[in-house]
Amino acid sequence: MQYRPLGRTGLSVSAIGLGTMTWGRQNTEAEGHAQMDYALGEGVTFWDTAEMYAVPPTADTYGRTEEIIGTWFKATGKRDKVILATKVIGFADGGFSWVRGGQAKLDRANIFAAVEASLRRLQTDYIDLYQLHWPDRPTNRFGARNYVHRPEKDGTPIEETLSALDELVKSGKVRHVGVSNETPWGVMQFVKLAEEKGLPRIASIQNAYNLLNRSFEQGLAEVSIREDVGLLAYSPLAAGTLSGKYLDGAMPAGSRRSLDHRKSRYATVNADLATSEYLDVARRHGLSPTQMAIAFTLHQPFVASSLIGATNMEDLKSNIAAVNVTLSDEAWKDIEAVNARFPDPCP
Repeated sequence: MQYRPLGRTGLSVSAIGLGTMTWGRQNTEAEGHAQMDYALGEGVTFWDTAEMYAVPPTADTYGRTEEIIGTWFKATGKRDKVILATKVIGFADGGFSWVRGGQAKLDRANIFAAVEASLRRLQTDYIDLYQLHWPDRPTNRFGARNYVHRPEKDGTPIEETLSALDELVKSGKVRHVGVSNETPWGVMQFVKLAEEKGLPRIASIQNAYNLLNRSFEQGLAEVSIREDVGLLAYSPLAAGTLSGKYLDGAMPAGSRRSLDHRKSRYATVNADLATSEYLDVARRHGLSPTQMAIAFTLHQPFVASSLIGATNMEDLKSNIAAVNVTLSDEAWKDIEAVNARFPDPCP
């Protein structure tokens, strides 16, 4: 396994990170435990979860993934072997009625309540990396295009959010903080306020990044490198799309798309065309399509960890092994050629 710096924290995280959001919905507790056992044995020491998991989010599965991680910690006594990240949800514009009375936002009261609940479910007394799942203001996220400025809908000021996180860091319940689904403006505001006010500096940004969505490269990549805010790349397989299993409208039983009532950000006009071409690149170069996709993310200097997820052990083993895959110059040129024809079909 490779290990990379997590911002300026002094921590190193495994280049492959263990995503957990299927546990409690697509995977049982026993399967989640088996995945944790295997991943840790392979040197995957960075694990990512969230209060809203399992996915797709429902009242019945809220917090279940954290509970499964917590029972593993209790059974194994290996909490100290893992760098654990979780997340708090922000304003959901009428969604998540089951979370804090439908009043979730990134103010002190909500963040403190969320941390205490996560700690209880996780059966631990500290969180290594506490992330804001999405901004408390209108932004283009989860596939939205065409930004519309609506400052009247801005929620909790970033300084107030950071001040609450500062209290948690000082208490020892949180070691470091990060953001997710953020913009270049948002990241720079967090960095600026941390420097000006002596508040915690964000260590990371967790955004989608994959062959079908390279939008991170347009503005955030420079911010990430210059400011030491490493990318935790989620959906390196574009939510399974890059495996080819959804081509031509296919909907495999038990797959995430078959269970999720929400439209996938990867079900777009050119998604199948681009995916088919990437599958062809992999075939021509003797590569597993999924390992090629993960290796692509790991090649980027701004990626601190690529967060893989799997619903079965065969896929988990293959995804973790992608850390050992090297893309040839020829394969890289072919990938770039596909990207030139189909740039970011699934932002």
